[in-house]
Amino acid sequence: MTTLNPQDEYPQSIRALSERIVQAQTPIRVLDAVKWDADVGAAFFKAKGKALPVVDRNYYAGRALGFEPAELKLEFQNIERDITSQLGQFNPAGQIMRRMCREYRMVIRMLEARGTEDFGLISQELYGAASDAFHAGDPTLADLGLMFSDYLNNIDKRGDLQDEPKDLTAKDAVKMLQTRLNKVFGEDETTIRVFESDGILADAAAGADYIKIRSDAMFNARDVKALEVHEGLVHVATTLNGLNQPICTFLSKGPPSSTVTQEGLAILMEVIAFASYPTRLRKLTNRTRAIHMAEEGADFLQVCDFYREQGFSLEESYSNASRVFRGSTPNGLPFTKDLSYLKGFIMVYNYIQLAVRQGKLEQIPLLFCGKTTLEDMRTLRQLVDEGLVVQPKYLPEQFSDLSALSAWMCFSNFLNHLSLGRIEADYANIL
Repeated sequence: MTTLNPQDEYPQSIRALSERIVQAQTPIRVLDAVKWDADVGAAFFKAKGKALPVVDRNYYAGRALGFEPAELKLEFQNIERDITSQLGQFNPAGQIMRRMCREYRMVIRMLEARGTEDFGLISQELYGAASDAFHAGDPTLADLGLMFSDYLNNIDKRGDLQDEPKDLTAKDAVKMLQTRLNKVFGEDETTIRVFESDGILADAAAGADYIKIRSDAMFNARDVKALEVHEGLVHVATTLNGLNQPICTFLSKGPPSSTVTQEGLAILMEVIAFASYPTRLRKLTNRTRAIHMAEEGADFLQVCDFYREQGFSLEESYSNASRVFRGSTPNGLPFTKDLSYLKGFIMVYNYIQLAVRQGKLEQIPLLFCGKTTLEDMRTLRQLVDEGLVVQPKYLPEQFSDLSALSAWMCFSNFLNHLSLGRIEADYANIL
């Protein structure tokens, strides 16, 4: 490994360009820009869920983005030009930063297109579509979502697997989660803060060094454990590790497509930490199925009915369906960001499997050195060897113990060679 002085001209050039990207993306708030106001839901419930929400191009036109799109697109274009002129065409750090610039320009175009078909098409470019296959001849993401649903259906009726009552208030969850995270990140609560918040759609949301808990949400102990590993040990940890980078500070943000790797890593963490449970996994399959329905032409009411058939209340169904159509219209193409969970899980799991199979264990912790993408892993390895990227400071126990992780993955690789269909037939008499 090369040891670089961060004060030398070369790393200083990379850091300066990196900081320009971090600064330029600051005003972009994708989820704030695409969410529907409470008034939309109020009108929907007043109509008893029988009429499409009133959201169109004009609705979004009245919601300011907080930046001037043309100016910001030009800024990213200028940064990309300067990256090439200062670092050359094939510089590894430059390759990542140029793609970030291109993706952020794409995000801006997507937000400009709110309420139009282009919004959904650009969303598919960034996050994928449910109809995408992973490899030629493989099942699509929608197919895999249905398969996953079938497995969950097989255990759905068992009374002993029903969720525990949600008897923890947001205040209780904040206290429990803060205590658990202090053990990982240090007893100083300023490292990572957990607090209540109003106005967020999900039960919880992670920021750079904090986790917000929705004030009116209820939880059980399993939920808190899942939040610990998903939001804390992945989302916050990777942000802090990115902020800890002395040169490649862009790793604290990552390109927009890093969402796929991030969410996939978070779901994998839930699974290997025994923090997930069937109802939580059902959310992933339902989101994939709902997005696929919208891609196939279903409107908001049809997606809402799908959730009602799954046993959700009208209020819950509205909330779930609005995730699918936010940024779009109630009969337009979906916002596909929620595919990131299932898609990312499959991609990250396969990546770790292959890293173990090929004996490249040193590649695995790099997933946590910031907001990374799988496409950049080989390049990141180069940057570590050059001394431009440092190893992650905060690493979950499951990924710091590579011996245990690799043993687990070796067994998984080995068992993948067996035919589950044949096993099922042979074991029919003993199950």
